[in-house]
Amino acid sequence: MTTLLIDGIGELTTNDPGLGDGLGGRLRDAAVVLENDRVVWVGPSAEAPAADERFDAAGRAVLPGWVDSHTHMVFGGDRTAEFEARMAGEAYAAGGINVTVEATRAASDRRLEANLARLVAEARRGGTTTLETKTGYGLTVADEVRAARIAGAHVDAVTFLGAHVVPAGEDPDVYLDLVTGAMLDAVAPHVSAVDVFCETGAFDEGAARRVLETARAAGLATRVHGNQLGHGPGVRLAVEEGSLSVDHLGFLEDEDFDALAGSWAASTAPSAGTEAARRGTVATVLPACDLSTRMPLAPARRLIDAGAVVAIASNCNPGTSYTTSMSFAVATAVLQMGLTVQEAVRAATLGGAIALGAHENGWRDPRGSAQPRVGVVAPGARADLQLLEAPSVTHLAYRPGVPLTAAVWRAGIRVV
Repeated sequence: MTTLLIDGIGELTTNDPGLGDGLGGRLRDAAVVLENDRVVWVGPSAEAPAADERFDAAGRAVLPGWVDSHTHMVFGGDRTAEFEARMAGEAYAAGGINVTVEATRAASDRRLEANLARLVAEARRGGTTTLETKTGYGLTVADEVRAARIAGAHVDAVTFLGAHVVPAGEDPDVYLDLVTGAMLDAVAPHVSAVDVFCETGAFDEGAARRVLETARAAGLATRVHGNQLGHGPGVRLAVEEGSLSVDHLGFLEDEDFDALAGSWAASTAPSAGTEAARRGTVATVLPACDLSTRMPLAPARRLIDAGAVVAIASNCNPGTSYTTSMSFAVATAVLQMGLTVQEAVRAATLGGAIALGAHENGWRDPRGSAQPRVGVVAPGARADLQLLEAPSVTHLAYRPGVPLTAAVWRAGIRVV
């Protein structure tokens, strides 16, 4: 066994109020000890135990690695022209997905895997240590299976999104039968969850509910893309079906806030160190996507005030949010969505972990192996940390756009 002491930490965000002050469980002049892939000790630098190796943080800030709980990174092609058209005033519609579907089907396995590996490496350099990604750009049995297989070799959690859009030229009812039948059966061994795009131009409430119920019967967790393009049933459906999260949320009614907050009423909203078994649906906001599509920013401030559990994710995809930068998403949440820095950092770390069901011991990766919890710096958690070239996480919003990630450890191994 190898131990590493990281000391001289000017500000340590643990996300565990039992270890430090405030929402982020912050410690000053702190130290962390890693043993292999786990955190084994957290506390004041002056009290740190000896270790095999030492890293001096030199007064800089340390926080958990980002947990990006919503991406679409197995794809081919390019949609620059679509982005340029939106910036010139054209409205976004879900139909653009079919452009990527055509390019993805035409791409070789080697090209898809190389592009995914490039994006994962880019995300790591920006401090992301846990990644989810979805299928959904193949929309045939063979193409969805290969997307799930390729994703499973590179990310922590894979989600089946056969219910992304109905492929061009296909009958909606026939395609829904395929998604909830042969396609789900083929993909299920490679994924841990199923998603559905419940939206005008994609799947209506009845079709989306069928997808979720079929997934649950197959023993898979569920997620919902909802309320992105307009008011709709996505939030209500996700809560009723016990989905891990509902994502986008640009258009919400009063009852949607109540439903998301109320989904946690059976237990105390999770905090590191005292998590009850999850009973609620996480509200995942995607600020980079809102900006790229020129849609209203999701009301993250009101969601938190209502009592919802909020996550922030990048939504990295080629059409509406072509970025892996969680730091950009965090800065946007602070500067334009009204969150405090501590709230935004928590949402982009522990919030994402809760959205993946990865905030407690015992969550399972796409290969079926048990994994330690993520999103916190606390004894027993996976040793996922990032060091900022700054004395405080406040600099993430104070100096927006500046690449502040100086070092990254994932499962105890330094990767940046």
